[in-house]
Amino acid sequence: MKRAGDLLTALFDETMMAKADGYTSFLSCWKDLVEKNGIASAQSHTRIKSLEKGLVWIEVDHPGWKQILQTKERKLLSDFRRRFPELDISGIAIVLSRPGSPPTPPANTDTTNISEHPPPTYQSAPIAATGDVDAAYDSIKDPALKEALQRLEQHIKNKRTMNN
Repeated sequence: MKRAGDLLTALFDETMMAKADGYTSFLSCWKDLVEKNGIASAQSHTRIKSLEKGLVWIEVDHPGWKQILQTKERKLLSDFRRRFPELDISGIAIVLSRPGSPPTPPANTDTTNISEHPPPTYQSAPIAATGDVDAAYDSIKDPALKEALQRLEQHIKNKRTMNN
């Protein structure tokens, strides 16, 4: 079984890896932020969907959770900006999830803020050598990780397209 670090190395170069570490930290901070703002129960009904053009997109599974988050929106935005000044976050958009798509990852997903830990060292990229990225995705057993990596890959492709 391949390590997540090997899969990421296969998909992205060193510069992108540094950015990916930052995005991973960003995505994993949600639990801490809702707890800090007194709405810990929202964590199981909401998730950070993406960061696009300075907007943090938060997905909720019920309109009631949208209203609750809206009451804390200024504080959440302030917390995001304080934790991630380099992301230049300008606002929060709260959207209702599509029917049948749960907004939260499986309960066993580790949401530890990895920015407190040193970045991993990547020594080899066996998948990159073969170029078999699809096989790399297929080997990921955790659906939440697989989805997050695919969204990250798409986000990076979109950024490259916009910059060219």
